Amino acid sequence: MIDILKLLLEEKEMNYKGGLYHETQIRLAYNSNKIEGSSITEEQTRFMYETSSIFPENGDSIKTNDIVEMNNHFFLFNKMLDTVNQNLSHEIIKEYHFILKRGTSDERKDWFAVGDYKKLPNTVGVTETSEPENVTEDMQKLFDSYYKNNDCDIKKIIDFHVKFEKIHPFQDGNGRIGRLIMFKECLKNNIAPFIIQDKNKAFYYRGLQEYPREKNFLRETCLHEQDVYVERVKYFTRGI
Repeated sequence: MIDILKLLLEEKEMNYKGGLYHETQIRLAYNSNKIEGSSITEEQTRFMYETSSIFPENGDSIKTNDIVEMNNHFFLFNKMLDTVNQNLSHEIIKEYHFILKRGTSDERKDWFAVGDYKKLPNTVGVTETSEPENVTEDMQKLFDSYYKNNDCDIKKIIDFHVKFEKIHPFQDGNGRIGRLIMFKECLKNNIAPFIIQDKNKAFYYRGLQEYPREKNFLRETCLHEQDVYVERVKYFTRGI
């Protein structure tokens, strides 16, 4: 058994290039942002992470917010590792949101509330979410339910994710924060983490939509992605 959290933390502190931490930074940032419509390719994401620069492909324009949020996600992943053993709280997830959205055009909108819960109602597709005035209470109920007992498995983490997305506590960035929380909670509880790949987002969205009626759709998608990540762990830990 490889201690994935220990390996990620060690490589982070070493600023190690080309290992599991390096690849996880790139793959998680690329896929989670791409799911939300980012115009940045995986190759460009890698180039951004490795050289702190970006180049257009085929003359295509790149949205400034996409660049800022991709770069912010690298810092966000580090913050998640720094707080990995802390319990989820209003303060932690608000800090995650601030790191993700700082420096974007959204930060210039008073109503947007970067680093705070939403001020205006929003939806997930056609599904209504928590009203702004109820978000704090709904999130506290979610935390209380999640920490009601110390037992934690991947099913419980997925269930938290579904409820988090149903509340949709932030004006924007809920999916990326939610998926990062799943990664964090897997690491904290010694469960192999996973990255939802953009190519599988249709299965992911279907799983979220169908979850109240059929939980296995989302669970199977997450377990598949867990298998994919475990294979990458095996690749980077050969000989250890």
